[in-house]
Amino acid sequence: MEQKFVHLHLHSEFSLQDSTIRIKPLIEQVRARGMGAVALTDLNNMFAVVKHYRAATAMGVKPIFGADVWIRHPERKQALSRLVLLVQNEQGYLNLKKLVSRAYQDGQSADRPTIDVDWLVGASDGLIALSACLEGDIGLALRAQNNELAEDCLQQWLKLFDNRFFLELQRTGRPREEAYIAQAVKWSETLRVPLVATNDVRFIDAADYEAHEVRVCICTGFTLEDERRPRLYSEQQYLRSADEMIALFADIPEAIANSVAIANACNLRLELGQACLPEFPVPPEHTTDSYLRHVAAAGLERRLEFLGQQLAEGATLDRKPYEERLKIELDVIIEMGFPG
Repeated sequence: MEQKFVHLHLHSEFSLQDSTIRIKPLIEQVRARGMGAVALTDLNNMFAVVKHYRAATAMGVKPIFGADVWIRHPERKQALSRLVLLVQNEQGYLNLKKLVSRAYQDGQSADRPTIDVDWLVGASDGLIALSACLEGDIGLALRAQNNELAEDCLQQWLKLFDNRFFLELQRTGRPREEAYIAQAVKWSETLRVPLVATNDVRFIDAADYEAHEVRVCICTGFTLEDERRPRLYSEQQYLRSADEMIALFADIPEAIANSVAIANACNLRLELGQACLPEFPVPPEHTTDSYLRHVAAAGLERRLEFLGQQLAEGATLDRKPYEERLKIELDVIIEMGFPG
């Protein structure tokens, strides 16, 4: 299938609170709407990688992996911002997994797993970055009418990613999008920063918008009628067809073409169904099998000694059932190849 446009910013139900998209229907509709590839960029997680890979490859669609992550700039007095990271190759896949894991372990901020921008130094190889439009640090600075900060943010990303950083453009009917696009186009012309169009997809059809809003309300503790609830999404954040996206960005055709170029640059093949077992270090006089038997026997001795101390005076412990059971268990573990 000739590629005309590829969605590169899309959340699934694995983003938990802001998408109603299920993987298999997504892949079916990607094909039906004239696209042969699709990226999955769930919020702060990669939970759906295997499911996405299996469903996409089974239907002849190219899976692209990534994540929409929260970024923290410790040196700036700026709100948390977003960045879309896409996996190009195995190195990028390993880097993204480490970054997302570290965000959960070391980067909790305002109940969100976040990535410090400094962590990306030396960990950006194999990754393509999209600016996340108005939710990225560049977009936040432009919304605050701080063009100097916005350009500082841009230069920082260009330093980290070089020609693998793209200014992301969206036309989803939300405020300030056109002002952001105008500035992004200027930077593209003056600084040669490439542009890419996305639709920040949260549901498959426009008719799914109301169900999507119900899900968001359930997850955020609001009701649909609550006038105070934040309205962060629009009815236009559906899985537009390739032709719809081409028409939407007819004035910026390079942003459409770059979606295909990025998709072509992202190539990761997963090896599934193979066990990756640890190699447990053992003393030189032992094999892994013999060392497992050795430490298990020592552990059984300690256990039997403890049990013997619990017996009444003059009573003896029958060791045989314990030793036989241990031998059975160890034989099974070693025969299956799992002693490590």
